[in-house]
Amino acid sequence: MLGFVKRDIKVIQKFLAQGAHLTEQQAIWWETIQNIYEQQRSMYDNHTHSVPDRIVSFHQPWLRPIVRGKAKASVEFGAKFDMSLDQGIARLEYSSFDAYNESDILVSTIRRYHDRHGYYPERVLADKIYRNRKNLNYCKQRGIRLSGPALGRPKKNEVRDKTIDDQDNADRVAVERGFSQLKGCFGADLITTKRKDTTLSSIALSVLALNLSQLTTDSLRQILSSPFKRRQIKNRTFYFSFFTKFIIIQ
Repeated sequence: MLGFVKRDIKVIQKFLAQGAHLTEQQAIWWETIQNIYEQQRSMYDNHTHSVPDRIVSFHQPWLRPIVRGKAKASVEFGAKFDMSLDQGIARLEYSSFDAYNESDILVSTIRRYHDRHGYYPERVLADKIYRNRKNLNYCKQRGIRLSGPALGRPKKNEVRDKTIDDQDNADRVAVERGFSQLKGCFGADLITTKRKDTTLSSIALSVLALNLSQLTTDSLRQILSSPFKRRQIKNRTFYFSFFTKFIIIQ
């Protein structure tokens, strides 16, 4: 099969040398074909089944296999993104089609929090993967409590405050709820766009819709909670327009 592809590539190269021109889309396909051939040839010659930045889709060459180890699907394909939850507002911190390490995003997320508020958060609620030595040292130097147990084996006489641990776990429920709403209510689990930029835009718009829903819910709750305000809204009309691994920092 590689021999047949190599023969066809030489035929196309001959036509191009004779003055043939490709359209913009054909030029993209032509580059993708050559990259796929080089990757497959390299794996065949080196007797391996992996290669850096392996192309798994002809029409979407930017997709990368991401090993998740889930029971439903051990490998997923699509964009991977990190979001933070700051005072109830979700922020898209980083997105990529490559299988990057989430723990590298924490420091930049905290720095952006400091730029917004002028001070560092008191605590950061995050998954275990974010609790490495680099992140722990960074948080410790700035007086930030990174939730979760200490690294390594538990100390013999260590006494942990279970109240704080239980409160951190309870507060992280907002993360899971927001993630579930993002996928189930605002389309993050049903993205069918084919282009790289439109896929990333769809993710950003899903986060925007989640925030708009949260803001309108909070506003209506404040308005309807006061009998005086309920009388005031009779002469008003409200218009709401919706456009179409979390971290909590406080």
